[in-house]
Amino acid sequence: MMKTICRLLLSGSLCLVCQHAFADLIVVANPQSGVDKLSKDEIINLYMGRNRKLSSGINAIPVDLSAANAEKANFYSMLVNKNLPEINSYWARLMFSGQGSPPLQVESVDEALDIIASKKGAIGYIDRKKLDKRVKLIYDPTQ
Repeated sequence: MMKTICRLLLSGSLCLVCQHAFADLIVVANPQSGVDKLSKDEIINLYMGRNRKLSSGINAIPVDLSAANAEKANFYSMLVNKNLPEINSYWARLMFSGQGSPPLQVESVDEALDIIASKKGAIGYIDRKKLDKRVKLIYDPTQ
């Protein structure tokens, strides 16, 4: 009985930690993208290669962090409920069949912000604390 209670408390605590991590991630775009807001489904379609254009008609440039960044694992878990090996496998299948290529990968949030700020169709996910006036918030999972 005590083991069961401990497991429930631990899993509840982990859920709170995960929800907090997800709440800190937002999706931003270049202010010239013509996009004010995207839905979760639209972001999924862009990041999973199902759609190549923003809702404004501009070619999308999804920017992805490298696997070394914890934000990447949190983002894909939040977005499509998949871990990084599953995402890598998904892209390996698509690339092998010639059906697509993964988002542009960068090493840091600062590099992602620089690209998003300089390329009209660029979007990316960042920690809420890193939001600055060079980019525009287009998706907030807490709203």
